Amino acid sequence: MRQSAWVERLNGFKDNEKPETVLLVAGNSRLTRIVVAWTNTDVSRKRKRTKCKGTDDENVWHWLWENVKYSREELISKSGVTEAAFDSKFEALVGNRVLYPDGTINAFVRRYLRARVLKLLDAKAGRSGSKAG
Repeated sequence: MRQSAWVERLNGFKDNEKPETVLLVAGNSRLTRIVVAWTNTDVSRKRKRTKCKGTDDENVWHWLWENVKYSREELISKSGVTEAAFDSKFEALVGNRVLYPDGTINAFVRRYLRARVLKLLDAKAGRSGSKAG
């Protein structure tokens, strides 16, 4: 069964991810909170999609994003980022292809965030384990 053009084009971006995108998120708590909130926000494709205006990466990326629905208010609420700061941060994440229009995130960023969480949990377990002795 053939995938839709939307999915095929999105997968093309996912197949060509850049690890450097991690540098955008590393050390920036607001961006990190938006990334985490994105993975917990309902995102869906629009039923009636627009036609893609070009074949270059920039036009295709723009087309993918204009054909999704999500609640900006829900995302702001879940991220804990102020509304005033949200738009510029969100645009930076989209423009640098950290966030994907299917509700997922760049795989390198996902691995980075998981490693940070594991490090925090290990440090916490180490501190609580030393108190028991």
